[in-house]
Parts: sequence; structure tokens; C-alpha cells
Amino acid sequence: MKKLNTIDADTLQTISYEPITFLVNDLLPQGLHLLAGAPKIGKSWLALWLCLQVARGESLWNFPTHSCEVLYLCLEDSFQRIQSRLFDLTEDAPPTLHFAVMAEQLHSGLIEQIEQFLKEHPATGLIVIDTLQRIRTMSNDANPYANDYRDIGVLKALADRHRIAVLLIHHLRKLGDDDPMNMISGTTGLSGATDSNFVLRKSKRRENTATLYCTGRDIAYRELSLEFSGETHTWNLLADDCEQADGSHGRILTLLSTLLQEETEISAPAKVLLEKIDPAGVEGLTPNSFSHQI
Repeated sequence: MKKLNTIDADTLQTISYEPITFLVNDLLPQGLHLLAGAPKIGKSWLALWLCLQVARGESLWNFPTHSCEVLYLCLEDSFQRIQSRLFDLTEDAPPTLHFAVMAEQLHSGLIEQIEQFLKEHPATGLIVIDTLQRIRTMSNDANPYANDYRDIGVLKALADRHRIAVLLIHHLRKLGDDDPMNMISGTTGLSGATDSNFVLRKSKRRENTATLYCTGRDIAYRELSLEFSGETHTWNLLADDCEQADGSHGRILTLLSTLLQEETEISAPAKVLLEKIDPAGVEGLTPNSFSHQI
């Protein structure tokens, strides 16, 4: 029997892990993510524009991006169609944005293909797979939940291993639901194993407006009201209804800013620094929590 590898809480809080990086600030961190929507709703336009903005290092709506190489597996399109769509968006696409219209399936060589691409393009930070169904094989598994969870687990391990973001484009069920996340096609093994889920949903099929519902482990829940422009072929942001109202980070920045106006250079452990900015302890921070937030 193999012994459990454990760590005590006190030791865990003293370890300095590399922070999670975001490809799109507050919206798309490293890890595995799912973007689901009804067929022909505009998911692929959104995915292509996302890839373009990240490759160029330009903002996605109000969210700054961090420029990197991008791989877009557009497996339901041809290079000709992608070229046409790309020209609709820009005439100056960067060479750091790469496309493929054919790939192996998930348990038949896809991971090896992606690993090879990452070896040749180590600056890659985002991979978009359009669509998830195109890379999955038919399964005779009597437990569809286990099958969904296994497939997602392979892709999540890939994202975590390389500290990149992998975004899967997927479909919604035809039946409606009060919770948009329950409309994601497949079992909860899909949505439950990802780090973030995004659902693009129109209230009426013929409307050009939609809501992008966003939820995840490392992002705040938010609903983005969008409108599709037939001229620019992009989804424009109308409103951002973010439920997160935590101002603690802003408060810490204010306190640190005040201190740095008095002492332009400081070298001190978290405990000493905390005593300087909050000597009375009114912020309710511990050295560990303060160090983590910094």
C-alpha cells in the first residue's frame, strides 16, 4: 500500500506557489475552460476574436490580455473559411496566431500533437478547440458521467502541466433551464471538471443580443450583456454585471501606496510590513493572508 503524501496546514501556508496567470484579466486564467452555446449563435466568431486579441495583446472588451502565441483548432471549418472570417476581423493578423483544421482525436494522438506544437512554440499560452465533440470518440461506456469526466481530465492535465489556458467550444441542450450552466450538453462530468464555464445565450433566436454567463474557480461570477455587430463581426460589450464586490485588495494597495510615499524602498518580511501599514490590526489580516494577497 502506498502511503498518503500529506502536508500540514501551517507548512502549507508558508509555501510560496507561483500565482495563477491570466490570459484575459479577471476572465480567462490558465486551466481548462468550456464555452457553450446554441448552434450558429456566434460562438466561433467570439472564439476567433478572443484568439486574435490575445495574440495581439489587445483588450477583450474592458479586460486587458497578456500577449502570447495562440493555437486555434477550428475543426468544423476549412482554411478558406477561416481566412474569410479573419479578413472580416482584421487585415493585419499576427504570425503568433496559428490554425489547424484537422487533428487526431482525444485518445488517438491529439495530446501528442499538441505536446509537439508546444515544444515547437513554447510561448503558446492559449489553445482553443472548436468543437469538443470533434475530438471525442464514440464510447461504449455504460457510465456517461465517468466518460465525460475522464475526457475532460485528460485535457485539464494538459493545461495544468504546461500552465496554459485551453478553451473548449461546446453546445447547449435544446431544453431550457433557469440556470444556464445546466444547459451545457452532456453530464455534469463536463462542467464539473473544468476550471471555468461560459454560456453564450440569446433570449430569442433572431435577436443580435446575448448574455455571456461566466463562472469558475478563479473568477468571479459575472453576466456580460453582448451585442453582435454585423459590420465588424464582433460581440460588443453592453454591460458587465459582476457580483464580486470585494474591495480588500484595493484597500491593501491604498495602504501600501501611502507607506511607499514615506519609504521609497522597503525590504521586510510580511509580518513587519503588516505592522507598518496596519499597526492597530483593524484590517483583520494575518501575515500569511497578507503575504498571499500581495
